[in-house]
Amino acid sequence: MLFLVIYLLSLLPFWIIYFLSDFLFFLLYYLVGYRKKIVFQNLKNTFPEKTEQEILVLSKKYFRYMSDLIFETIKIASMTKKDFQERCIIEPETINLFNELYAQKKNMLFVMGHFGNFEWCGHPFSLLHKHQLYVIYRPLSNKLFDKLMYQLRARFGTIPVTTNDMVRTMIEKRNEINVTAFIADQTPAPENAYWTTFLNQETPVFTGTEKIARKFNYPLIFVNVKRIKRGYYSVNTDRFPKNPADTTEGEISEWHTRKLEQEIIRQPEIWLWSHRRWKHKRRK
Repeated sequence: MLFLVIYLLSLLPFWIIYFLSDFLFFLLYYLVGYRKKIVFQNLKNTFPEKTEQEILVLSKKYFRYMSDLIFETIKIASMTKKDFQERCIIEPETINLFNELYAQKKNMLFVMGHFGNFEWCGHPFSLLHKHQLYVIYRPLSNKLFDKLMYQLRARFGTIPVTTNDMVRTMIEKRNEINVTAFIADQTPAPENAYWTTFLNQETPVFTGTEKIARKFNYPLIFVNVKRIKRGYYSVNTDRFPKNPADTTEGEISEWHTRKLEQEIIRQPEIWLWSHRRWKHKRRK
């Protein structure tokens, strides 16, 4: 029933979708005040050089984008191959890299953050490229919404895999030419994390991406989803310059953290500022 409602809503044209997004922004920001203090404080800590007025403007831009992201995710339920080809463009250099690695029969690891429309970018990849895409995710506590997100993510052949099944699936599928994608800016348990400075704050970094990269030694690719304008994105990539197996501890975590940080500073309003990214403190 929930998927039917989402599907019917997704059939609305984009101009109505964005009208509804504007209304949702008004509700979240002005009436509900959803996590406004968290967003404001995260932005203030990240950009201490900005005035309070500048932080306020940036926080509003973020809430506008978050509202867009919610409705763009709903829109996945009925978007076509043509929609994704027009609205989430994979850059030519990135297409060439993927084709080259496929010709070499090499598996890949993707690492990215909650930046831009991370829910859209897997679909054009699955539609256009020969690698089988597996996306690692943490199941939602609400089983109904978890099932809905699974269905949306799997529409065009992407296979979502839970964190608990990650290693087993990679071992079972290692002879298949595939890609495993990680969203690495989640908040890990502090005692098992790699600690670094990220966005001007001491931050624990999820080490699973690094451990998997070093274990399997697949080419490691940072994926960046830039917002061109409302409802339009481009996807580009940067390849880790070494064999992951030849790295020292923390080297990979530092690399993809710095890559994400650079992109957030360039376009800060499209990162997930309402996430409690800094709820843990480093033990002295």
